[in-house]
Formats: sequence, C-alpha cells, structure tokens
Amino acid sequence: MPRFPAAQSHPAVRLHCDANGDMLATRSALHQRGRRQPCLVAAATRSANQGRNLSTASDRSISIGVGRWTCRSRVRGRGTLAVAAVSSDDYLPMRSNEVKNRTSADDIKSLRLITALKTPYLPDGRFDLEAYDSLINMQIDSGADGVIVGGTTGEGHLMSWDEHIMLIGHTVNCFGTKIKVIGNTGSNSTGEAVHATEQGFAVGMHAALHINPYYGKTSTEGLISHFNDVLPMGPTIIYNVPSRTGQDITPPVIEVVSRHANLAGMKECVGHERLNCYTEKGITVWSGNDDECHDSRWKYGATGVISVASNLVPGLMRNLMYEGENAVLNEKLLPLMRLLFCQPNPIGLNTALAQLGVARPVFRLPYVPLPREKRVEFVRIVEAIGREHFVGQKEVRILDDDDFVLISRY
Repeated sequence: MPRFPAAQSHPAVRLHCDANGDMLATRSALHQRGRRQPCLVAAATRSANQGRNLSTASDRSISIGVGRWTCRSRVRGRGTLAVAAVSSDDYLPMRSNEVKNRTSADDIKSLRLITALKTPYLPDGRFDLEAYDSLINMQIDSGADGVIVGGTTGEGHLMSWDEHIMLIGHTVNCFGTKIKVIGNTGSNSTGEAVHATEQGFAVGMHAALHINPYYGKTSTEGLISHFNDVLPMGPTIIYNVPSRTGQDITPPVIEVVSRHANLAGMKECVGHERLNCYTEKGITVWSGNDDECHDSRWKYGATGVISVASNLVPGLMRNLMYEGENAVLNEKLLPLMRLLFCQPNPIGLNTALAQLGVARPVFRLPYVPLPREKRVEFVRIVEAIGREHFVGQKEVRILDDDDFVLISRY
C-alpha cells in the first residue's frame, strides 16, 4: 500500500498532460505491484482543470515542488493552471498519520449541520466542478459546518476511486479552510477501505465516513475488526443505514469501537430510540433522517444532522439545528423532506437541483429523474416555502422529460 513521504522531504512531482489536457503524474514512491499509480497531487490538479481553458499540447510538463508549491513549467501553447493546482495550502501530500492530527475527533463532534453533498455532472458524465464549487460556496455562505464528499447522496458508488479521491482533494484544496471536509472512504472490503482512507487523509480530508461491509456481510467480531482497522488513520464517523447495507450496526459494536479516540460519532438512521441509546452513553450521534432530525436534535440529544435537504435549503436547516425547537419550521419543511425520499436517494435531490437550475439535468445511470407529477409537486413546495430560501437564483422549472440526459458510460 503506497505511503506518502512528509512534505519537507517530498521530491518534485512530475506532471504530464495527456492528449485531453488531463494532468497525470508518477513517482517511485507510488509504484505498486510494478504499476504506476496516479499521484494524488495530480488528481487534485486534474480536478481543477476539468472544463477549464487549458491547452492540450501532449508534451507539456510541469514540476511542482510540494511544501511551498513553487512551480517550474515547460509548456507549449497557451493555458492556465486553476487556483487549486497552485494553492499554498500544506495539505498535500503527507503521510496519513501526520495529516490526521490536523483535525481532532472533538473538532468533528462539534459540527451541527453536515451536508451530504450532491456531485453534479457535465453532459458527458464528467464532474461539473464549476457547479460543484458553486454548491459548496452556497453551503458555506448559509452556515453549514461540514460536507460529506462522495457519499450516497454524492454518488461515490458510481465513481472510480481515482475520481473519488480527486474530488476529496479538490474540495480540501479549494474549501478546506472554510468548511470541514468529510470523505466517504468506506467499502465492503476492509483492504479497500484502509487504502482509500489512507489516500483521503493524505489529500487532507478532516474526517472519514465509514459504512459497514454491505452485501458480503460479516459477523459482529468482523464488524469490530473492520472498524478498528480504519480508525487509527484519523477522525471517523460510522454510518448505520440497514435499509441500504442489509445489516444493522448494533450498540454493542459501537460501544467497543467507541473506546478509540478517533471515533467522532455515529450517523444513525434507525430512529430516535437507537439515537437516545448512544447519547445516554456519551457517544456523539447525528441523525441520518431529515424528517426526524428536529426531534432528534432537541428531544433525544443528537448533535445535529447529516442532511440531504440542506443541499436545497441550507439556511433553514441550519436554523433547525441551531435556533432551538421550532415545530412550525419543521412542519413547513416536512413535505420537501418526504419528496426527496419518495424514491431512493439521490433521485429526488438530483431532480430538484436540476429544476432549480443549479445543476445540469444530467444523471449517471442507474439513477433517473422523478416523474413529471413529482416535479410539479416540487415546484409547488418551493412556492410554499419561498424561492428565496432555496439555493440558486433562477426560477424553479418543471422541466420536460427530454431535458434530462442519462449517462451509462463516462
């Protein structure tokens, strides 16, 4: 498994542009099993260049010395590097056991509103980083405390690991000083989860989100061993959603792994009683259900919520988590929350963001948009809550079926 040398001793990283202008890099420290592995610095750089004005001369190369990020370039043609590629931030690259100390589990425990962020796409299925950055800026402006990158809502399961880690690195480089970045690096393979988590912390994420092994389920002892193998790398939130994984993470499992200092807490979707079980034992827990989060927060001791609805109404969701009990506001938001989950997430959210004009109506299959009657219902919900409370500035639209683009190869 590749390890990342400390920044002060890191050699220059050689970046090469391929025929599409995508930046790739290799170095000996990343050679594994005789194959060249994509450098995560380059991945973060490539993320910033998608859709940007960059010449596609295939023989261009750029050396970036990590630490102060001084650049030497040999570039033919005209083009610019995006800001993320030449950031003076010292997040990249480091060993995970050094990066993890930048944020403590206690820092993560204090977060009230964490948005499970949507990943928008270009018509060819690649990430739309301009729209993505805009979505995060709206979260920051509205007071969200953190974002989950590449979770279920962000469709991490439809990404390659190269895409996944690149998106985490891009988010950290551009926004890591303004909002906590929690990367979903969980897997049903412990080895894959360990590898991805190491890479995620190497590119600077503040915490990891981990699911229990799904489909290929394991025993109670196997769950404990799985979590104990990823916890040493940095602050971790464990995510329990039996409706998706087919297996419940029971309190006895969490009571054992909670002895590790890096466990920040639980994202719990089972309900109020389970949530209360943890809060009574002093274990931090976030509601994973938007429609229950108000009562979870104010009646059952939850720290806050990891929310899908906050993609759309981050300011109102912040009020729900920070401003005390507000049954009137909660009741006003319930129709929206129910619509978002009338079909499996993130179908409802993807459709709603397209209708608001803040993301292109592009879906990576197997997801498809909500039917027209639900799109009409969403317009009515926006009108009832008030367009000013939703992200974006455009008028909400119903959209025709032909407006949506479904992508199977990307």
